[in-house]
Amino acid sequence: MVNMNTRRRFLAGLSLAGAAGLVRAPPLLAADGALETTTVRIAKIGAICLAPQYVSEEFLLAEGFTDIRYVELKDPAAIGQSIGRGEADFSTAFAVDPIQAIDAGAPIVVLAGVHVGCYELVARPGIRSITELKGKKVAADSPLLLTLMAAQVGLDPVNDIHWITGTDSTLNPLELFAEGKIDAFLGFPPNPQELRARHLGQVIVSMAVDRPWSQYF
Repeated sequence: MVNMNTRRRFLAGLSLAGAAGLVRAPPLLAADGALETTTVRIAKIGAICLAPQYVSEEFLLAEGFTDIRYVELKDPAAIGQSIGRGEADFSTAFAVDPIQAIDAGAPIVVLAGVHVGCYELVARPGIRSITELKGKKVAADSPLLLTLMAAQVGLDPVNDIHWITGTDSTLNPLELFAEGKIDAFLGFPPNPQELRARHLGQVIVSMAVDRPWSQYF
């Protein structure tokens, strides 16, 4: 009985200590020393998965930044090159994009993986796998990613797939799929979510759960 009471008092003490830690005001991280620069420029595109960096201003202020700017970009693939040219300082980006930028000579550094991929490959009913894209009309928000996917299952991405790009039509790839002009579409949020809301197509690959693509941080 003495041991049980001692154990209970010990656990109660841990609980109180944990609660105190939760209610304690967070320290100003910048108090450890002044920052070398108080200005930070973050690349910004219309992608839901990058939303955390658009609402991070209060956290950056707590770190000691005083001038927080967002650099508007239209093309996700331009993030790496934009940082390399000194137009922006940081950004989350899809892994393929900084790799291409580094390969092209951009002086940038990849700091860490962030989350699993958010791309989804949506196809018309009757198309159940990537291999069945052979001879089909396909568009993609990231053509290079879909090229890798096709090559991984044995397709010749150049000759086996009929790529629909901006030179083929001025329409948005999502609308091309909605109008039945293409057979499959690789997109990132909010495009796949919009297709589901409109009850269009079926997901044949989700980078959030399907290996090996779910392991591409």
